[in-house]
Amino acid sequence: MKVEVIMAGFGGQGIMLMGEILAHSAMLEGREVSWIPSYGPEMRGGTANCMVVVSDKRIPSPIISSPDILVAMNKPSMDKFTPIVKSGGIVILNKALIDEKPARQDIEVIEVDASGIADELGNMKVANMVALGVLVGRTGVVRPETVLKSIDHFLPEHRKNMFEINEKALMRGIEEVKK
Repeated sequence: MKVEVIMAGFGGQGIMLMGEILAHSAMLEGREVSWIPSYGPEMRGGTANCMVVVSDKRIPSPIISSPDILVAMNKPSMDKFTPIVKSGGIVILNKALIDEKPARQDIEVIEVDASGIADELGNMKVANMVALGVLVGRTGVVRPETVLKSIDHFLPEHRKNMFEINEKALMRGIEEVKK
């Protein structure tokens, strides 16, 4: 089993953290992983993406040229990366910031109002966890309980009070896939 994921959006949307949590979760489950961040020129508001590879075998190259899964948190990210998603791949879209679907017919498109759900939960910063929940719920690449351990791992001591809302966001994303 090998899954290649590109996660992309604006700086400040938690793209890197989403990728780190996925990679760390897979590592906790004994898989081989790689995580490569890529930032635009600005930290907040510029583009950001990361590549995550999860495999049962050694990963020959961490560079992804044709991902199995794209998580696009904004329209520029969808426009940039959808063309390279493998035929039969999955594109997860934050429909709050993306008002159209990709034209491709050979991919599965999952639209989720990640930003709206995060707002409903009381913190826009957890939209990334909603999107990660959709990915985990749809693919089963890692177990939800492992993701929760990773969320706890990455939360600094002064942010441990954010665990509960991140957990709710992750679970809401998983529930969205079941609808």
